[in-house]
Amino acid sequence: MEGGSPLARTWIKPLHVNKGKTIAQTVTDRTDYASNPDKTRKGELVTSYGCSPRTVDSEFLLSKQDYFAITGRNQGKSDILAFHICQSFKPGEVDPETANRIGRELALHFTKDRHALIVATHIDKRHVHNHIVFNSTNLDCTGKFQNPIRSHKIVRRISDQICAENGLSIIENPKLPKGHYGKWLGDAKEPTDRQKLEMLIDKILAGKPTDFEEFIKLLEAENCEYKRDRRSVRLPGKKGFLRLKSLSDDYNEQAIRERISGKREVQSKQNTYTAAPRKINLLIDVQNSIKAQNSPGYERWAKIFNLKQAAQTLIFLQENDITELDKLNEQAQQAKDTFNGLQTRINAANSRMKEISTLQKHIGAYSKTKGIYAEYKKTRFSKKFYAEHEADIEKCKAAKAFFDSLKLEKLPTIKALQQEYAALSAEKKKCYSEYHQARKFMQDILMARQNVQQLLNYRDGETDRDTDRGHR
Repeated sequence: MEGGSPLARTWIKPLHVNKGKTIAQTVTDRTDYASNPDKTRKGELVTSYGCSPRTVDSEFLLSKQDYFAITGRNQGKSDILAFHICQSFKPGEVDPETANRIGRELALHFTKDRHALIVATHIDKRHVHNHIVFNSTNLDCTGKFQNPIRSHKIVRRISDQICAENGLSIIENPKLPKGHYGKWLGDAKEPTDRQKLEMLIDKILAGKPTDFEEFIKLLEAENCEYKRDRRSVRLPGKKGFLRLKSLSDDYNEQAIRERISGKREVQSKQNTYTAAPRKINLLIDVQNSIKAQNSPGYERWAKIFNLKQAAQTLIFLQENDITELDKLNEQAQQAKDTFNGLQTRINAANSRMKEISTLQKHIGAYSKTKGIYAEYKKTRFSKKFYAEHEADIEKCKAAKAFFDSLKLEKLPTIKALQQEYAALSAEKKKCYSEYHQARKFMQDILMARQNVQQLLNYRDGETDRDTDRGHR
């Protein structure tokens, strides 16, 4: 890749007019770099959309002239001429033709088929990578590409999903330091030669050699070579020697002698670099299962799902930093609890708001009819009086019955009820804004967990099939 060490990632940046150069020179420089025949197998690995690879710079410039003629807009030096996407692949995993096809799919998806572009696949490095350059002016020359906020995340997500659908690796943590390959999924951490030597020293000293000479003999018995004049050791199968003084403080010659004599106690490193009991890394396992299309897990998956769903699950796990089944289960339960809690709060607010509305209605009716009901009592419940005022009397009786059902000792004021209703309405509105997001996340994570269980045949003793169905 241009300007640094190869980095397994996807990025995008806008292209402005370079200092000291014209628009034409800037566009030509960028497209010429992408289409470099020495990097693209003499141009065989350059494809395009909406333009010709041979005249791409001229076509970009003509479209900008047409854009100005149609719209009259000219942004001057702040104008974005084009956008440059770079997409890298894991070394040795993809052939150039497939890489170019994937790059084209990424470009067309991101630009929605509205912008002329070229996709140039470079094979001059150990890793295959694409340079995608697309015109900021759209094909009909009436508008410009609206670069979305956090476009780098959007383009990386699209790239990751397409790569996953094609059984290619994606990186677990895309925020890698510049100039470093980072750690690919599935790579095992191997101890260094110095660490191996320190483990071997621990092993020999655990056998309690009587002195340093016996220690050397035991070291040589392990097929190591020891140079006495340089106090250095060569491990089996290695070309170079390692000086004891280059090891950690507890492993130089003086320290070894002190450990043999018992003057120094050191906690052994012998098990530090041995493989710990394997923790399931869902990103690795899901990715490997997608690749292993002949595996039983894939066959089970293929009966119900497809690679797009598998890729979506992989991206979801990656974006939410879920690498272990326990964490997936824990977050799935939390998502359900959060959603159910919000639903409970909304239902409680709705119930109380309905109650307040009814209470206000009865308080109003009671205030209007309580005088008539008092006169009715004075008549000792006269049938004639009842017949004349039946509607008001029944309203008053209904209001009193409702108050009794609420066990109200004192009637609240209408103003107090209005304030409570407004507070509940605001609370419900706030809950609803969280509710939709919580429901979406719950559905996504429960679907991801179900997909993981089916794809990898995990079982945790619980199924959310009914729960999932109830919320979709």
